[in-house]
Amino acid sequence: MTIDPATSLGPVTLTVGDLDAQAAFYGQAIGLRETGRDGDNVELGAPGADAPLIRLLGRPDAPPRPPRTSGLFHLAVLVPSRAELARALHRVTNAGIRLTGASDHLVSEALYLDDPEGNGIEIYRDRPRAEWEREHGELRMATLPLDLQGVLASAPAGEAPADVPAGTTIGHVHLQVGSIPAADDFYVGGLGFQPMVRAYPGALFVSAGGYHHHVGLNTWAGEGVPPPPPGARGLHSFTVVLPDAAALEATRAALTAAGVEATPEDGGFAVVDPSGNRAVLVHR
Repeated sequence: MTIDPATSLGPVTLTVGDLDAQAAFYGQAIGLRETGRDGDNVELGAPGADAPLIRLLGRPDAPPRPPRTSGLFHLAVLVPSRAELARALHRVTNAGIRLTGASDHLVSEALYLDDPEGNGIEIYRDRPRAEWEREHGELRMATLPLDLQGVLASAPAGEAPADVPAGTTIGHVHLQVGSIPAADDFYVGGLGFQPMVRAYPGALFVSAGGYHHHVGLNTWAGEGVPPPPPGARGLHSFTVVLPDAAALEATRAALTAAGVEATPEDGGFAVVDPSGNRAVLVHR
């Protein structure tokens, strides 16, 4: 089975130690607006959005995620244009945050940074699909230096707004795993994502509907790395959004047939990949 081509990603949920500091960071440096707070849980989103982009679970006693474990490599905030990527760069630098990288991936242009607790973040814009190229049967992607001056030159006149623009979404998540073949079996053979790039060293990129990737997977922390301790800081779960109840049920049935256990979750169900990364599947 192939997952419905209209599938997209929804909120990424992080377990954090310092809730207020993390919420302030995502507001000031990323431009997400606090859209809800319930005790030790905060939701952050874009103006006009029906759902948050990021949920923070405040757990002061949560241990840090150890190095060389599976989990989040980065969550990726997709902005609508190159001009908005320039505005995002201004927000980051005005907040006093240093980039950890800036890359041209041929299909996209991306900025990289870490939040105060070490969670990786990508902020990116897509090039039009008509400009994407294929090579040897796969989508052509690379990691080249980003033309930062060209990005900055695209910024509209005036100070960047405090908030990200309407239409900002979670474009993809990139996960660290212990085994690419096991991840392939789970995300392609079970969930039904399409493999887009298998040739990138130590990585696999999969998607729905021909997108460059909704989920990236890598073993760059090492083959066979274990999951972090239960309740550690970092990725709690990410959300896969199916277009309707029928598509959600079809995906559940395919996972059951593949021997993957699905546990009930509000509005859908949750599954855990072989490296301990948790996905929540819902429908619009």
